[in-house]
Amino acid sequence: MFRHILIATDGSDLAQKAATNGLSLAKAVGANVTAVTVSAPFRSYDVLPSSVMNDFSGAFSQYDEDVNAADLLNDVSKIARACGVRCEVLQIEREHPDEAIVEVAEREKCDLIVMASHGRRGLAAVLLGSVTAKVLANATVPVLVYH
Repeated sequence: MFRHILIATDGSDLAQKAATNGLSLAKAVGANVTAVTVSAPFRSYDVLPSSVMNDFSGAFSQYDEDVNAADLLNDVSKIARACGVRCEVLQIEREHPDEAIVEVAEREKCDLIVMASHGRRGLAAVLLGSVTAKVLANATVPVLVYH
């Protein structure tokens, strides 16, 4: 069935539930897992001028985001170990998370992508877009959406 599952997570509660269920599926079918989180790239102009951007608050928030990304990937890795599933973790910086998820799935030769959908509707969906919808539209492998 599936041999290599990509689990995309953003650290939200829903994404963590999707990751846990993806790991359960991997265990059931004997698949390996690659867990990935994608964060926006750090830009120095986000933290400079305008009174040095309130004492580098942007830099610290970016640092916090990176630490949180490492923590959430560590959480996924711990769950995988407890399940007896082989799991590699990747933290990627990219402006468009959907593109990074599809690229990792292709590069790692994954045959399934597991991810959550927050179910934004109406204006929020139009303005923010949906990473999940974009992955569904561009992935060349099946996508299992946890909603």
